[in-house]
Amino acid sequence: MTMRRILRGAAALAFTAAAVLTGAAQAQAEGGTWDGCPYGAVCIYPENVTPATNPHPSHIFYSYGFHPIYNQYGNHWILNNQYDGALVELCKSVNTDCHESIPPQEGWYVDLTPINSLNLREHYQ
Repeated sequence: MTMRRILRGAAALAFTAAAVLTGAAQAQAEGGTWDGCPYGAVCIYPENVTPATNPHPSHIFYSYGFHPIYNQYGNHWILNNQYDGALVELCKSVNTDCHESIPPQEGWYVDLTPINSLNLREHYQ
């Protein structure tokens, strides 16, 4: 294999990874682990980390309800790998003031500085 073919393959792989994470990321396939986030969970990744290239979440939440998040500042990926339409809400106060919801099988790149808790909830509430 020539060096040119290796570099072309690496460039194609980098382009594909960038395309997957542009805007709101979409999960590859429902039912499995997604960039280190187990199926049925919501995951937060360290600040400025891309899950596709570093699939090691810093926080993993499984249960419905409010989950306070402490000392999370700057931009982080949040992946919602839950099922049955379950949502994760971003809350600016602990257990209240929730305005944005991340649908299942979506990932958002979010400034967590104003966020104090996450609310994992079933879709029909």
